[in-house]
Amino acid sequence: MPGRSQSLTSPASPTATLGYALFATRWLQAPLYFGLVAAQGVYVYKFFKELWGLILRCVTGQATETYVMLAVLKLVDVVMIANLLIMVIVGGYETFVSRIGLQGHRDQPEWLSHVNSNVLKVKLATAIVGISSVHLLQMFVDVHHTSRHALLWGTVIHMAFIVSAAILAYMSGPMAMRADQAHKERAEQHGHGNGHGNGHGEPGARGEHRSAGHELSLPPAPPAPPAPPAPPASPAGVRGAGRTALAPVPAQAQRTPAAYETGAETRIRAAGFPSRKLLEEFDEDHPRSFDRETVARLGKLDFVTARRNVVFVGAPGTGKTHLATGLGIRACEAGHRVLFATAAEWAARLSGARAEGRLAEELTALDAHAVLIVDEVGYAPFDADTAHLFFQLVAHRYERASLIVTSDRPLGRWDEVFGGGAAPAMADRLAHHAEIVRLEGDSYRTRRATSAWAE
Repeated sequence: MPGRSQSLTSPASPTATLGYALFATRWLQAPLYFGLVAAQGVYVYKFFKELWGLILRCVTGQATETYVMLAVLKLVDVVMIANLLIMVIVGGYETFVSRIGLQGHRDQPEWLSHVNSNVLKVKLATAIVGISSVHLLQMFVDVHHTSRHALLWGTVIHMAFIVSAAILAYMSGPMAMRADQAHKERAEQHGHGNGHGNGHGEPGARGEHRSAGHELSLPPAPPAPPAPPAPPASPAGVRGAGRTALAPVPAQAQRTPAAYETGAETRIRAAGFPSRKLLEEFDEDHPRSFDRETVARLGKLDFVTARRNVVFVGAPGTGKTHLATGLGIRACEAGHRVLFATAAEWAARLSGARAEGRLAEELTALDAHAVLIVDEVGYAPFDADTAHLFFQLVAHRYERASLIVTSDRPLGRWDEVFGGGAAPAMADRLAHHAEIVRLEGDSYRTRRATSAWAE
């Protein structure tokens, strides 16, 4: 942005150099985590040694019931300590040293997608409580060989762990909420929250393409302050779009007052989805034909980490928007930032950026989103200037980040939508690294309307 570079400290200044040097010292912690990996190996050895001893005594008939219970508790204790080590190694490295980059990986642990220093402290405290519980249970199982003094202090120490974990969890809630709110405000100040769309299109235009698959019954979202109406100007260069321009969403309209949102929920709300539709809720029996295996594979989000594209092609009402939204929500849950808008809305956004002389900066800002969703390509034709804007968007993200596109016609017929000869080059870049899913069938909405009329 203009003037931004002047506000930043020059990398060559002594202050910046000192800061970078201090920041680089975080790598001194890396050998510590590798040392904990070696400790993990020690516990693996200890586990199998205890297990082998238990098996031998059971086979030779020397194992009493009490011995078996104590031996199993020892094994559980070793496993819980190993779990604690894993959380410290992976979570600590991710939080304090460097990102590991597991977003979208099929084996990414659930807790790692929202790990931070507060979450890590709470999880470590609860793991310590669990380990203490096992130790206390061992004392009670072997109560005849445990002194009353040891039982008393074991119970007191265990209760101290429980109280400290409860206090830590209570304190971490408000701290995490404030940190999340501060992060959202910083993102809004940098303009990442602009242009998402509010999800409330005109009934006769955007809303009519919005439902395919099951009719969802979702809990009501927390009330948010109403957004001001978008200006009635038509997108520059769009012929017959019949839609209002995509106006920036005010920052206050994106917040849920007095409610804590997880990182995934924040990303889902910021993405601008027209409704919440999950992949699991898609009616697979409705389309006459579509590649279920490909859709299931896409649900693992490998295409996001590989920076590949996805194109859903089919007639209106076959579930293209449902699948695109479902993939987008799953990407948000995996830690990726996503942005959803219709083709007409993207045209308005890019046209506005070009008119203001900041198109290159807008395309660069969109790189912060791992996935962009372009819905309803083909419902309105675009002139040559707008087609060139779409070409620049596709070319800019080529092999850099993912696009999910829904269209009512195959890529070979995009010259019917985009004027000026940009369609072949655009389709070539989009399809080069893309999964193309074709959905065939009648409109789900028409089928439901017909069924309701027949009843």
